[in-house]
Amino acid sequence: QVQLVESGGGLVQAGGSLRLSCAASAASGRTFSSYIMGWFRQAPGKDRDIVAAITWSGGTTYYADSVKGRFTISRDNAGNTVYLQMNMLKPEDTAVYYCAARSGAWGRFNRYDYPYWGQGTQVTVSS
Repeated sequence: QVQLVESGGGLVQAGGSLRLSCAASAASGRTFSSYIMGWFRQAPGKDRDIVAAITWSGGTTYYADSVKGRFTISRDNAGNTVYLQMNMLKPEDTAVYYCAARSGAWGRFNRYDYPYWGQGTQVTVSS
């Protein structure tokens, strides 16, 4: 089991940048590096969708088409933290952003494949 706490959300103008952080506390016997990490987002009235995901070592990443070239996911296994750097933000990026974790195989990007979640952080992009 792992506990996740997001930070870094806020209000930004279109074209601006934000960096989200997610601090993880893994249960004894498990290490942060044993989890695949993902960032999801959910806008009002919409589903919670994948934004980006990263493998255990950080060597492989996945991005939703809507954020490719603008967002970057990274992780610091020594610091038990995963990041989401968001550049060239658009009003349609406005949502609650959630950090999530899963163990097992790579290649699963549905919210139901991730059993561990943070509480979410609000990102609002004004036009």
